Amino acid sequence: MGDLNSIYLVAGLLVAFSILASRISARVGMPLLLLFLFIGMMAGEDGLLGINFDDYSQAYVIGQLALAMILLDGGLQTRMSTFRVGLKPALSLATLGVFITSGLVGVAAVWFLDLSWIQGLLVGSIVGSTDAAAVFSMLKGQGVTLNERVGATLEIESGTNDPMAIFLTLAFSQTLTGQVTGVSDSLLLFVQQFGWGLVFGLGGGWCVGRLLKWLDLASGLYALLTLALALAIFAMTNLADGSGFLAIYLAGLMIGNIKGRHIEHIVPFNDGLAWLSLIVLFLVLGLLVTPTQLMAYFWPSVAVSVLLIFGARPIAVILSLKPFFRFRWREVFFISWVGLRGAVPIVLAILPVISGVEDASLYFNVAFVVVLMSLVVQGMSIGPMAKWMRVIVPPKSAPSRRKTLGVFPENDYEMLMYKIDNRGVENVPLRYLKFPSGTSLAAVFRSNAMIHPKGSTRLEKNDLVCAIGRSEDVSSLNKMFDGEARLKLARDFYGAFIMEGDAPMKDIAGAYGLTLSLGEQESTLGAFIARRVGGYPVVGDDVDWHGIHWVVHEVDGNAVTKVGLRLQ
Repeated sequence: MGDLNSIYLVAGLLVAFSILASRISARVGMPLLLLFLFIGMMAGEDGLLGINFDDYSQAYVIGQLALAMILLDGGLQTRMSTFRVGLKPALSLATLGVFITSGLVGVAAVWFLDLSWIQGLLVGSIVGSTDAAAVFSMLKGQGVTLNERVGATLEIESGTNDPMAIFLTLAFSQTLTGQVTGVSDSLLLFVQQFGWGLVFGLGGGWCVGRLLKWLDLASGLYALLTLALALAIFAMTNLADGSGFLAIYLAGLMIGNIKGRHIEHIVPFNDGLAWLSLIVLFLVLGLLVTPTQLMAYFWPSVAVSVLLIFGARPIAVILSLKPFFRFRWREVFFISWVGLRGAVPIVLAILPVISGVEDASLYFNVAFVVVLMSLVVQGMSIGPMAKWMRVIVPPKSAPSRRKTLGVFPENDYEMLMYKIDNRGVENVPLRYLKFPSGTSLAAVFRSNAMIHPKGSTRLEKNDLVCAIGRSEDVSSLNKMFDGEARLKLARDFYGAFIMEGDAPMKDIAGAYGLTLSLGEQESTLGAFIARRVGGYPVVGDDVDWHGIHWVVHEVDGNAVTKVGLRLQ
């Protein structure tokens, strides 16, 4: 019992210290994942606490469970609308991109680590995929708002590229141990990984989402039931030789996009669980590594990392995107830079160890160094790189607090809180403000007191207002209560003039003295801009035309509804 309590004490203190240290990490710009790894290493065999942990099988079980939780949370928070522009390029990166990356890194590993071709390709397979935990946490942690095309591609890629990496890792591991009989076995494994992952993920997630919407449970039970059923989908897919990681990501996607009162209970719980999984996973992986053994492979592994970051990943992204999709070069370069490696390569590197591959510690230590280099070089530079490549869009305005009231099972009313920081609504009687139809202002909070709003009530700076409305009213309320700082960012980015997408091009040309071709004269502004950016416009796309920046301000599907005009 004493030993068990000692384990609880150390585990609790390590997790608590990791969370508290994350505040320091955010201030100095250190990636959180790197911090968690460092704390685990400091607690390990060569660290301050001297904890001797070398159970690879146990670490693999913990890693699989933690990654499943992280992918479930990523799926829950991914909106189906992002698949409009991100699905096809992400799938290309998740298959062809991983294959090319693995092959190029494998060649480098043969050269720098003096390995056989199969051993080198196994190294490439282990580090060939990006990591969902790394990508999701980095994009959230650095407060970077990417344009939808880039952000959706990165998120979907990181959630779907595990099957290819697992397939390649298993194939080369089994080849080294003599378990694979031919190419047909490998191809069958690949088809099973993707096929069963899609079937169980989409089908199971849809069923779970419908069940949650139909059930009437205590609020705390929705999240527990979601977790239990998602884990069941993950396990069933693995038992069928499919990709449980792909299945649980897709299950989360389906559950999170079926509207209902259950969503607001599920998402916060799973977000906290994903953070706990992330911390525990990287602490365990940090404990598992022995720095003295790591140094034996350090410099060759650094060479492999440099080739991966500056060579293999960019080449793979260019070959996977440019021939098939209309990405701008700056978007391609940014996507290639955010090929973050995290927990997945380290967990995959445990497979050769538990499979009995000869000299298996090499793969684990090489993967660990590659992950460290990726987090340091790429992870710490995401923000500056996004600004340099101009893939950032101004953050959207949103309520400071939002909660469903639970009045109706569908299309329910919500409580929406806003802080007043907009001269357009300050000192204006409420009767003169145009609220969306069906929306009402329930209360105004000023100087720690509640004011019952009337038509003559005037809002003041720093007031908190509580509005009651439905989800379709939120965008209008966001615009009404948008803060001055955010409005300035939007004006600087989109320009001072916003035009409707259905404005005739011939009228715009006449007003600004622009020249149109015959085919452009009958077009609308929105159609003209959409055609110029390749037919899949997203907010933030810009076109230089006649010395003017035309910036997409709003889209509805593939239609551009508003365009900003920014003079150069």
